[in-house]
Amino acid sequence: MLSYKHEIFLEVARLLSFTKASQNLFVSQSAVSKHVKALEEEYKIGLFERLGNTVKLTPAGELLYQKLLLAKQLQHELHQEFTALSADYSPRFRMMIGASTTISLYVLPPVLSAYLHQHPNIQLTLKNRNSENILKALLDHEIDLGIIEGINKVSNVTYTPFLTDDVIAVCSAKNPLNRQNLTVQDLHNVPLAVREVGSGTLAVLEEALAAHHLKLPDLPVKVRLGGTEALKNFVRVDTCLAFLPRQAVVKELETGELLEVPIRGLAMRRQFNFIQRRGTENNLPYKDFVQFMKRHYSKKE
Repeated sequence: MLSYKHEIFLEVARLLSFTKASQNLFVSQSAVSKHVKALEEEYKIGLFERLGNTVKLTPAGELLYQKLLLAKQLQHELHQEFTALSADYSPRFRMMIGASTTISLYVLPPVLSAYLHQHPNIQLTLKNRNSENILKALLDHEIDLGIIEGINKVSNVTYTPFLTDDVIAVCSAKNPLNRQNLTVQDLHNVPLAVREVGSGTLAVLEEALAAHHLKLPDLPVKVRLGGTEALKNFVRVDTCLAFLPRQAVVKELETGELLEVPIRGLAMRRQFNFIQRRGTENNLPYKDFVQFMKRHYSKKE
Protein backbone atom coordinates (compact mmCIF):
# COMPACT_ATOMS: atom_id res chain seq x y z
CA MET A 1 0.00 0.00 0.00
CA LEU A 2 1.27 3.45 -0.84
CA SER A 3 2.07 5.56 2.20
CA TYR A 4 0.59 9.02 2.67
CA LYS A 5 4.04 10.51 1.99
CA HIS A 6 4.16 8.72 -1.34
CA GLU A 7 0.64 9.86 -2.26
CA ILE A 8 1.68 13.44 -1.58
CA PHE A 9 4.87 13.02 -3.61
CA LEU A 10 2.85 11.63 -6.52
CA GLU A 11 0.57 14.67 -6.52
CA VAL A 12 3.46 17.16 -6.42
CA ALA A 13 5.29 15.23 -9.15
CA ARG A 14 2.18 15.06 -11.32
CA LEU A 15 1.43 18.77 -11.04
CA LEU A 16 5.01 20.01 -10.54
CA SER A 17 3.60 22.39 -7.97
CA PHE A 18 3.52 22.25 -4.16
CA THR A 19 0.70 24.82 -4.13
CA LYS A 20 -1.57 22.94 -6.55
CA ALA A 21 -0.86 19.65 -4.79
CA SER A 22 -1.88 21.13 -1.44
CA GLN A 23 -5.12 22.44 -2.98
CA ASN A 24 -5.97 19.08 -4.54
CA LEU A 25 -5.19 17.16 -1.36
CA PHE A 26 -6.91 19.66 0.98
CA VAL A 27 -3.82 19.99 3.17
CA SER A 28 -1.56 22.94 3.89
CA GLN A 29 1.39 23.68 1.64
CA SER A 30 3.70 23.42 4.64
CA ALA A 31 2.42 19.88 5.30
CA VAL A 32 3.09 18.93 1.68
CA SER A 33 6.64 20.29 1.92
CA LYS A 34 7.18 18.45 5.23
CA HIS A 35 6.20 15.07 3.77
CA VAL A 36 8.32 15.54 0.64
CA LYS A 37 11.29 16.54 2.80
CA ALA A 38 10.75 13.41 4.92
CA LEU A 39 10.94 11.28 1.79
CA GLU A 40 14.12 13.00 0.66
CA GLU A 41 15.66 12.34 4.06
CA GLU A 42 14.51 8.72 3.97
CA TYR A 43 16.03 8.11 0.53
CA LYS A 44 18.97 10.45 1.24
CA ILE A 45 18.62 12.07 -2.18
CA GLY A 46 16.88 15.12 -3.63
CA LEU A 47 13.61 14.48 -5.43
CA PHE A 48 12.85 18.01 -6.69
CA GLU A 49 14.84 20.94 -7.97
CA ARG A 50 13.39 24.22 -6.68
CA LEU A 51 13.63 26.91 -9.35
CA GLY A 52 12.10 30.07 -7.91
CA ASN A 53 8.34 29.54 -8.00
CA THR A 54 8.61 26.35 -10.07
CA VAL A 55 9.90 22.84 -9.42
CA LYS A 56 11.07 19.97 -11.57
CA LEU A 57 11.90 16.36 -10.83
CA THR A 58 15.50 15.32 -10.33
CA PRO A 59 16.58 12.04 -12.01
CA ALA A 60 15.90 10.31 -8.68
CA GLY A 61 12.51 12.01 -8.44
CA GLU A 62 11.59 10.92 -11.96
CA LEU A 63 12.60 7.34 -11.16
CA LEU A 64 10.51 7.33 -7.99
CA TYR A 65 7.55 8.87 -9.83
CA GLN A 66 7.54 6.19 -12.54
CA LYS A 67 7.87 3.36 -10.00
CA LEU A 68 5.06 4.78 -7.86
CA LEU A 69 2.77 4.97 -10.89
CA LEU A 70 3.34 1.24 -11.35
CA ALA A 71 2.77 0.66 -7.63
CA LYS A 72 -0.48 2.62 -7.78
CA GLN A 73 -1.66 0.47 -10.67
CA LEU A 74 -0.92 -2.67 -8.62
CA GLN A 75 -2.79 -1.14 -5.68
CA HIS A 76 -5.82 -0.61 -7.92
CA GLU A 77 -5.67 -4.25 -8.97
CA LEU A 78 -5.28 -5.43 -5.36
CA HIS A 79 -8.30 -3.42 -4.23
CA GLN A 80 -10.33 -4.86 -7.09
CA GLU A 81 -9.39 -8.46 -6.23
CA PHE A 82 -10.05 -7.99 -2.51
CA THR A 83 -13.43 -6.45 -3.29
CA ALA A 84 -14.29 -9.54 -5.33
CA LEU A 85 -13.32 -11.75 -2.39
CA SER A 86 -15.12 -9.81 0.33
CA ALA A 87 -18.17 -7.56 0.17
CA ASP A 88 -17.04 -6.00 3.46
CA TYR A 89 -13.80 -4.69 1.96
CA SER A 90 -14.28 -1.01 1.12
CA PRO A 91 -11.06 1.03 1.20
CA ARG A 92 -11.06 4.81 1.30
CA PHE A 93 -10.31 6.14 -2.16
CA ARG A 94 -9.78 9.54 -3.75
CA MET A 95 -11.15 9.77 -7.29
CA MET A 96 -9.80 12.38 -9.70
CA ILE A 97 -12.24 13.04 -12.55
CA GLY A 98 -12.28 15.68 -15.25
CA ALA A 99 -15.19 16.67 -17.46
CA SER A 100 -15.97 19.20 -20.15
CA THR A 101 -18.15 22.15 -19.21
CA THR A 102 -21.53 20.74 -20.24
CA ILE A 103 -20.96 17.51 -18.33
CA SER A 104 -19.54 19.23 -15.23
CA LEU A 105 -22.31 21.80 -14.91
CA TYR A 106 -25.44 20.08 -16.21
CA VAL A 107 -25.01 16.29 -16.41
CA LEU A 108 -23.00 15.04 -13.41
CA PRO A 109 -24.27 17.16 -10.47
CA PRO A 110 -27.81 15.68 -10.36
CA VAL A 111 -26.47 12.12 -9.94
CA LEU A 112 -23.20 12.61 -8.02
CA SER A 113 -25.03 12.75 -4.70
CA ALA A 114 -26.67 9.37 -5.33
CA TYR A 115 -23.33 7.85 -6.37
CA LEU A 116 -21.46 9.16 -3.33
CA HIS A 117 -24.28 8.01 -1.02
CA GLN A 118 -23.74 4.46 -2.29
CA HIS A 119 -19.94 4.82 -1.98
CA PRO A 120 -19.33 6.70 1.30
CA ASN A 121 -15.59 5.88 1.36
CA ILE A 122 -14.92 7.75 -1.88
CA GLN A 123 -13.76 11.36 -1.97
CA LEU A 124 -14.33 12.74 -5.45
CA THR A 125 -12.66 15.73 -7.07
CA LEU A 126 -14.15 16.99 -10.34
CA LYS A 127 -12.14 19.29 -12.61
CA ASN A 128 -14.07 21.42 -15.12
CA ARG A 129 -12.18 22.31 -18.31
CA ASN A 130 -12.82 22.24 -22.04
CA SER A 131 -12.50 18.90 -23.83
CA GLU A 132 -9.00 19.52 -25.17
CA ASN A 133 -7.62 20.33 -21.72
CA ILE A 134 -9.38 17.37 -20.08
CA LEU A 135 -7.64 15.04 -22.55
CA LYS A 136 -4.32 16.71 -21.73
CA ALA A 137 -4.96 16.31 -17.99
CA LEU A 138 -5.61 12.59 -18.50
CA LEU A 139 -2.40 12.10 -20.48
CA ASP A 140 -0.47 14.05 -17.82
CA HIS A 141 -1.85 11.74 -15.08
CA GLU A 142 -3.58 14.72 -13.45
CA ILE A 143 -6.88 12.81 -13.61
CA ASP A 144 -7.70 9.12 -14.06
CA LEU A 145 -11.04 9.44 -15.84
CA GLY A 146 -12.38 12.10 -18.18
CA ILE A 147 -15.69 12.79 -19.88
CA ILE A 148 -15.39 14.80 -23.05
CA GLU A 149 -17.06 15.53 -26.34
CA GLY A 150 -15.92 13.74 -29.47
CA ILE A 151 -12.61 15.26 -30.47
CA ASN A 152 -9.72 13.75 -32.41
CA LYS A 153 -8.89 10.43 -30.77
CA VAL A 154 -5.41 9.40 -29.61
CA SER A 155 -4.12 5.84 -29.64
CA ASN A 156 -3.18 5.41 -25.96
CA VAL A 157 -6.63 6.42 -24.69
CA THR A 158 -9.81 4.32 -24.65
CA TYR A 159 -13.16 5.92 -25.46
CA THR A 160 -16.40 4.56 -24.00
CA PRO A 161 -19.66 6.09 -25.32
CA PHE A 162 -21.72 7.85 -22.64
CA LEU A 163 -24.55 9.97 -24.06
CA THR A 164 -25.41 12.27 -26.95
CA ASP A 165 -26.56 15.87 -27.00
CA ASP A 166 -27.45 18.49 -29.61
CA VAL A 167 -25.81 21.85 -30.07
CA ILE A 168 -28.47 24.38 -31.02
CA ALA A 169 -28.62 28.01 -32.10
CA VAL A 170 -30.28 30.28 -29.52
CA CYS A 171 -30.94 33.96 -29.05
CA SER A 172 -32.52 36.28 -26.53
CA ALA A 173 -36.32 36.41 -26.50
CA LYS A 174 -35.92 40.14 -27.29
CA ASN A 175 -33.87 39.43 -30.40
CA PRO A 176 -35.72 39.84 -33.76
CA LEU A 177 -34.10 36.58 -34.88
CA ASN A 178 -36.49 34.64 -32.64
CA ARG A 179 -39.21 34.90 -35.25
CA GLN A 180 -37.08 33.68 -38.14
CA ASN A 181 -36.16 30.39 -39.71
CA LEU A 182 -32.63 30.71 -41.04
CA THR A 183 -30.61 28.92 -43.67
CA VAL A 184 -26.92 28.21 -43.34
CA GLN A 185 -26.16 30.97 -45.84
CA ASP A 186 -28.01 33.48 -43.64
CA LEU A 187 -25.20 33.09 -41.11
CA HIS A 188 -23.09 35.39 -43.29
CA ASN A 189 -25.31 38.26 -42.12
CA VAL A 190 -25.90 37.38 -38.44
CA PRO A 191 -23.53 38.38 -35.60
CA LEU A 192 -22.37 35.24 -33.82
CA ALA A 193 -21.17 34.42 -30.30
CA VAL A 194 -19.17 31.19 -29.94
CA ARG A 195 -17.02 29.24 -27.46
CA GLU A 196 -13.24 29.42 -27.18
CA VAL A 197 -10.74 27.31 -29.14
CA GLY A 198 -10.46 23.84 -27.61
CA SER A 199 -14.16 23.67 -26.75
CA GLY A 200 -16.01 20.55 -27.91
CA THR A 201 -19.08 22.69 -28.60
CA LEU A 202 -17.03 24.83 -30.96
CA ALA A 203 -15.58 21.75 -32.67
CA VAL A 204 -19.09 20.40 -33.38
CA LEU A 205 -20.13 23.75 -34.86
CA GLU A 206 -17.03 23.90 -37.08
CA GLU A 207 -17.62 20.35 -38.29
CA ALA A 208 -21.25 21.13 -39.17
CA LEU A 209 -20.24 24.29 -41.03
CA ALA A 210 -17.54 22.40 -42.93
CA ALA A 211 -20.24 20.11 -44.35
CA HIS A 212 -21.60 23.26 -46.01
CA HIS A 213 -18.13 24.42 -47.12
CA LEU A 214 -18.11 27.21 -44.55
CA LYS A 215 -15.46 28.23 -42.01
CA LEU A 216 -15.93 30.35 -38.90
CA PRO A 217 -13.44 33.02 -40.08
CA ASP A 218 -15.78 33.61 -43.04
CA LEU A 219 -18.66 34.48 -40.70
CA PRO A 220 -19.28 37.59 -38.53
CA VAL A 221 -18.10 36.21 -35.16
CA LYS A 222 -18.56 39.07 -32.71
CA VAL A 223 -17.17 37.40 -29.59
CA ARG A 224 -15.53 34.18 -28.36
CA LEU A 225 -16.18 33.38 -24.71
CA GLY A 226 -14.54 30.82 -22.42
CA GLY A 227 -17.31 28.78 -20.83
CA THR A 228 -20.95 27.94 -21.39
CA GLU A 229 -22.28 30.17 -18.60
CA ALA A 230 -20.38 33.17 -19.93
CA LEU A 231 -21.83 32.58 -23.39
CA LYS A 232 -25.37 32.20 -21.98
CA ASN A 233 -25.11 35.38 -19.94
CA PHE A 234 -23.83 37.30 -22.95
CA VAL A 235 -26.52 36.20 -25.40
CA ARG A 236 -29.25 37.00 -22.87
CA VAL A 237 -28.55 40.72 -23.29
CA ASP A 238 -27.11 40.88 -26.80
CA THR A 239 -28.38 40.54 -30.36
CA CYS A 240 -25.93 37.75 -31.25
CA LEU A 241 -26.88 34.25 -32.21
CA ALA A 242 -25.11 31.75 -29.95
CA PHE A 243 -24.45 28.03 -30.30
CA LEU A 244 -24.94 26.14 -27.04
CA PRO A 245 -25.58 22.56 -25.89
CA ARG A 246 -29.25 21.81 -25.44
CA GLN A 247 -28.47 20.32 -22.01
CA ALA A 248 -27.11 23.72 -20.96
CA VAL A 249 -30.18 25.77 -21.89
CA VAL A 250 -33.09 23.51 -20.90
CA LYS A 251 -34.32 25.88 -18.17
CA GLU A 252 -33.90 29.02 -20.28
CA LEU A 253 -35.87 27.45 -23.15
CA GLU A 254 -38.63 26.40 -20.74
CA THR A 255 -38.96 29.90 -19.27
CA GLY A 256 -38.71 31.60 -22.67
CA GLU A 257 -35.65 33.61 -21.66
CA LEU A 258 -33.81 32.07 -24.62
CA LEU A 259 -35.36 30.80 -27.82
CA GLU A 260 -34.13 28.18 -30.25
CA VAL A 261 -33.52 29.47 -33.76
CA PRO A 262 -33.90 26.71 -36.38
CA ILE A 263 -31.22 26.72 -39.08
CA ARG A 264 -32.30 24.60 -42.01
CA GLY A 265 -29.82 21.86 -42.85
CA LEU A 266 -27.45 22.51 -39.93
CA ALA A 267 -27.44 19.41 -37.73
CA MET A 268 -25.10 19.51 -34.72
CA ARG A 269 -25.14 16.34 -32.61
CA ARG A 270 -22.20 15.34 -30.45
CA GLN A 271 -21.13 12.23 -28.59
CA PHE A 272 -19.81 12.35 -25.04
CA ASN A 273 -17.25 9.68 -24.15
CA PHE A 274 -15.59 8.45 -20.99
CA ILE A 275 -11.84 8.52 -21.57
CA GLN A 276 -9.17 6.54 -19.70
CA ARG A 277 -5.54 5.75 -20.26
CA ARG A 278 -5.33 2.45 -22.12
CA GLY A 279 -4.91 -0.42 -19.66
CA THR A 280 -6.75 1.26 -16.77
CA GLU A 281 -10.32 0.60 -17.93
CA ASN A 282 -11.01 -2.06 -15.28
CA ASN A 283 -9.62 -0.12 -12.32
CA LEU A 284 -12.03 0.29 -9.43
CA PRO A 285 -13.82 2.45 -8.48
CA TYR A 286 -13.67 4.15 -11.90
CA LYS A 287 -15.24 1.13 -13.60
CA ASP A 288 -18.15 1.26 -11.14
CA PHE A 289 -18.53 5.00 -11.67
CA VAL A 290 -18.77 4.57 -15.46
CA GLN A 291 -21.35 1.81 -15.09
CA PHE A 292 -23.38 3.84 -12.55
CA MET A 293 -23.54 6.87 -14.87
CA LYS A 294 -24.40 4.81 -17.92
CA ARG A 295 -27.22 3.02 -16.06
CA HIS A 296 -28.67 6.30 -14.82
CA TYR A 297 -28.78 7.99 -18.22
CA SER A 298 -29.90 4.90 -20.12
CA LYS A 299 -33.04 4.95 -17.95
CA LYS A 300 -33.65 8.60 -18.85
CA GLU A 301 -33.36 7.82 -22.57
